[in-house]
This record gives sequence, C-alpha cells and structure tokens, in this order.
Amino acid sequence: MSRGERRVVFVSQMYPPEKGGNPSRIHDTATHLREEGWDVTVLAPPPSYPPGEFERTNRLRSTEVVDGVTVHRLWTWQPRGDDPGMRGRLPYFLLFAIHAAVWLLWHLRRYTVVVTSTPPISTGAPGLVAAALGSRWVVDVRDLWIDASISLGYLEEGSLIERVSRRFQASVLHAADRITVTTRANARLVRRQYGDSLSEKIVHVPNGVDTSLFRPTDGDGTDESSPPDDDGPTIVYTGNLGSAQDLEACVRAMSSLDHEDATLRLVGAGDRKSDLERLTAELGLDDRVEFTGTVPRDEVPSILDRATVGVAPLEDSDELAYAIPTKLYEYLACGLPTVVTGRGEIERFVEDSGGGVHVANDPERIADRLDALLDDPERRRELGTAGREYVTERYGRRAIASRLSDELDDLVGVGARERGAGDSTSQVRNA
Repeated sequence: MSRGERRVVFVSQMYPPEKGGNPSRIHDTATHLREEGWDVTVLAPPPSYPPGEFERTNRLRSTEVVDGVTVHRLWTWQPRGDDPGMRGRLPYFLLFAIHAAVWLLWHLRRYTVVVTSTPPISTGAPGLVAAALGSRWVVDVRDLWIDASISLGYLEEGSLIERVSRRFQASVLHAADRITVTTRANARLVRRQYGDSLSEKIVHVPNGVDTSLFRPTDGDGTDESSPPDDDGPTIVYTGNLGSAQDLEACVRAMSSLDHEDATLRLVGAGDRKSDLERLTAELGLDDRVEFTGTVPRDEVPSILDRATVGVAPLEDSDELAYAIPTKLYEYLACGLPTVVTGRGEIERFVEDSGGGVHVANDPERIADRLDALLDDPERRRELGTAGREYVTERYGRRAIASRLSDELDDLVGVGARERGAGDSTSQVRNA
C-alpha cells in the first residue's frame, strides 16, 4: 500500500476546542497518525460542550485544518443548560450520527479506514454505513456507555431504550473489523457483555498522555512540591465536573482538612457544576473551594505544575471499575502526587505506577490522606518522580499512536481477505 492510500477518517462526538479526555485523545491520535504518514480527517459537531460555553450555529458544515488534520464540523442540535439530561442530549447525539452517516455515503471512497469513537453509541451508525459499503472499520470503545448510564441514573435498567441500545451496540461491535479499548478490564467487560467471539477483534489502545506537553517544569518530576501560592497549598482537579466523578466527597473533605490554608481548585465545567457550587456555599467553603471554569488545554500543565496534590475521584461502582481517567495520566506526567477514589482499574493503575494513593469514597478518609501528603514534602516528591517515570515509559501518546498505525496498516493490508479475518500479528496484540 502506498503512502497516499493511507487515509483515515475519525468520527467523534467531541473535538477540541472542547475540553476533556476524549477530545484530547482523538486530537493527539489524529495528529500523531499524521506524523506516521496517514492522511487524517475528523468528523465532529460544532463545539457544544459544556452547553452554553460555545456559540450556537446554524451552519450545515464548516471545514478547518488544525495541526495538519482536516476537521469537518457537521451541524447538529446543540444542547442548552448546565445539565440537559438525556432528552437534551439525544438530539445532539442522533442528528450528528445521521449527518456523519450521510457525509460518509458521499465521501467514503476517499478513505481506507473509518474509526468511530464511543460513547455515545450513536457514532456506530455512520460506522455501520461504512461497513455496509465495504470499508474497514474500527470502533474505539472508551466507556461502556450503557452500563455507566444505568449506574448514574440516566437510563433505567430493563427499559425499552436500554434493550434497544444493547442490541444496537452488539450489532456495531460484531460488524466492526477491530475494537480498540482503553483498559484490559474494558476488554473483559466487552467480551462478557457481547460475546467471547469478539476476542480476536479487540486491541488494547490505552488513553495515554502527551508527555512533551504534560511535564514538570524541571523536566524530571523532582520538584520540591512546595506550595507556589502565597495563599497556601493547592489541591487541583481538572476535567469534566460530571456524575461519574465523586467531587462532592472532595468538597466535603475540605470541611475536615487540618490545613485550613489549602484550596481545592476545580478546573472545568459540566453537569454537576451548579450542584457543587451550591454545596460549597451550604458548607461555607467559598473561600476554600475555587471554580475556575474551563481553560485552554495548553494552560493545564502549568496549573498542574503549580499545584501541590491532584485528585482523581471516581464514583465507587462496578460499572466504572474499568475506567482510568485521562486526567490521571496527565497528573502523573506532570509529577503531581495524586489521590484517587473508586475501584478496579484506577486503584490498580495508581498502585502500579507508584504515583499516588488510593482511598475510599469517604470525605473524612479523603481529608486524612490529603493532610498526610500536605504534611510530607518528601513523600510527595517520591510519588511525583515515580508517576512521571511510569507514564513516560509506558503511556506516551506518540508511541501509542505509532502502535495504532501499525494496527491500521495490518488491517488495511488484509483488504483482499474476508471481512473479520485477522492474522497472527494482530492477535498477539489483542487485549
């Protein structure tokens, strides 16, 4: 296959300037694949999340080139309000999926591979169109969205919409040529939920981090970690203020913290922001909990570099036991010692990395663990150094994209064979 034939199109519900783990993941993957010699296109809606932070548009389509990647913005309904709920999200998801499917009908011949990123599961619709037209198709599964939605109360278990969603998800996964998953636990859940026959398709492609962007000022994670602000130490959270994150426990922990000069800085926006602001006011913590809103991605490393401790709190549930938030990779890459909550993969990851500590989802215990770290600069330095070394060696996004490029080359290279057939090289890398 010649260099000119290596053309890939990503279908993603979010893309920068939107913030969060998936927009940055898709952006970094796309730009690094371009460096690997791929011609890369992204289909995404107009920037819409968090609702209200971006200008609404009626333009049917707009096109821009960002970091060498062609980005087509396809119109969809843009939700309103802090927490639009499932009813407000469904038009946003479904209209974009339809628009992307129609776009692919007209342009699919230009591309050798289609990659659809989920959640939401609706991005599978344009993928099914691609598969029906004979294109190679990769489904990027970041979260098991249906299970998470039930756990967080967005979907009712056993409801009609849940049953229909599962059948649709099953058809998507069985029709795809490859399924990429961010954690090996996610792979196990996919097989358990949708069948062991998917095993040969599943490839582990972790989230990772851009270690050249996210790094300590001194470059080696050995910063003294002394509070850089005159007002005292800073405990930082960056990312989505959503239902899967147990930020309420972190806010409540500030009431019990011995370090009364410490500040919890929440950098981001999301469905739970208003609730968290109300809780902060009720607890009289307005001078100790700071809401900064969203910031440009290239400002996040400096925010982490100035912080004393990071927090990555997941809700404690079986449905989220597969998850490792992107922010955790970013904290560790910056040499920031981190406190995490939740179960499963996040606990395993922080223990294996040596870059942080795990604690139960309890405000008192969170406060105790934060106090212990704030009291011990040497311990913070040890955690920061270990975490930086771990993610640099194993989870740099450039290296991850290079391995994905090899996988896509392998997939396209078997174009003359039956759909779904693999080879030994691919199976060795299966999760």
